[in-house]
Amino acid sequence: MKETDREAVATAVQRVAGMLQRPDQLDKVEQYRRREARKKASVEARLKAAIQSQLDGVRTGLSQLHNALNDVKDIQQSLADVSKDWRQSINTIESLKDVKDAVVQHSQLAAAVENLKNIFSVPEIVRETQDLIEQGALLQAHRKLMDLECSRDGLMYEQYRMDSGNTRDMTLIHGYFGSTQGLSDELAKQLWMVLQRSLVTVRRDPTLLVSVVRIIEREEKIDRRILDRKKQTGFVPPGRPKNWKEKMFTILERTVTTRIEGTQADTRESDKMWLVRHLEIIRKYVLDDLIVAKNLMVQCFPPHYEIFKNLLNMYHQALSTRMQELASEDLEANEIVSLLTWVLNTYTRYKDEAQLYKEEHLRNRQHPHCYVQYMIAIINNCQTFKESIVSLKRKYLKNEVEEGVSLSQPSMDGILDAIAKEGCGGLLEEVFLDLEVGLALSSYRFQGQSMVLPDCPLGRRL
Repeated sequence: MKETDREAVATAVQRVAGMLQRPDQLDKVEQYRRREARKKASVEARLKAAIQSQLDGVRTGLSQLHNALNDVKDIQQSLADVSKDWRQSINTIESLKDVKDAVVQHSQLAAAVENLKNIFSVPEIVRETQDLIEQGALLQAHRKLMDLECSRDGLMYEQYRMDSGNTRDMTLIHGYFGSTQGLSDELAKQLWMVLQRSLVTVRRDPTLLVSVVRIIEREEKIDRRILDRKKQTGFVPPGRPKNWKEKMFTILERTVTTRIEGTQADTRESDKMWLVRHLEIIRKYVLDDLIVAKNLMVQCFPPHYEIFKNLLNMYHQALSTRMQELASEDLEANEIVSLLTWVLNTYTRYKDEAQLYKEEHLRNRQHPHCYVQYMIAIINNCQTFKESIVSLKRKYLKNEVEEGVSLSQPSMDGILDAIAKEGCGGLLEEVFLDLEVGLALSSYRFQGQSMVLPDCPLGRRL
């Protein structure tokens, strides 16, 4: 303290000396004294305020600490009470096993009561559904079938959830609803019959075809919902998934194949022009069917089915198979010329369609989805046709040159080669377009930037 006092006195002496350096400043001593007194009072007031604020903060902190201490004591007491109650309730919890069993039984009974009406009316609903199927009221029949399946699946799921190992009750439920699977199969047969006659039905009664497609869409949604639930619960009802959409395309493909194969009405023994007639019938049937598919059937199917493109591919595959079968038969020279000429004319038109298909894809590379597979099929089919043509020429025309039949007439090899080359060019163009996107992405990454990569159809498929 003495050192501090000395420093304070020394500082004061210096300040006074600075104020009284000239004689005339002695008259201002009183003024200087009052000014210093005011400064001193101001400093003292600020010090008091600061000290008071600190004291208030300390007082508040002490109060909060005191309250926190009381809260901790209360919590400690509450935890002790909870621990005591828990120890006392262990025996009580163990004695509630009977109540738990009662709850499970009550849940099972509640599910049974909820489905009681449907359970007792199952035979009647089965008869009504069967009558509706026989009457051709497919939508109404499918609605009742869904009700039956919903009741059966609901009961089986509840049983599975409560006791998945109880196979006896599962078998009992499945047996009681045993007619449901039979009705589903019978309804499916009716759907397949309509689809087999779809090219005729769409002209006479398009509403019936729309009903069939609606039923298939319903089943697809149910399949998706059940498969999603399977991931969570592991339960799958009997007969699921039905995959009726996949079966629908299989039926259509089989129908197209049968239609192409069934166009041969004559044989060489009954009519020397049998092949010409056969090929003309094929041409007429394929053209008429595709016109109907493009103008009428597309209106009966959802856009994502791409029904026309699928049918076009089915007809192309069936036609390719039939031409190979005819080429493998023991044909006469004039029949070979007829077959080759027909293939030439058909694939000249096909060449233009393939070019239009490619141009449509380049306008929007997201569509069609199966562009690459379709182009590969075109290339493979052209190669197969060319090999068949060359084989036929070598086998049958080697002794016919003198009669005016030349190996280069008609000239289909060049057309088939051109179609195949254009197809390969389209695939290469697809590859280069994807490479451009890939190189652009690499460049952006190299520069430390990011970009949104568009969907590359070829890269996605390969």
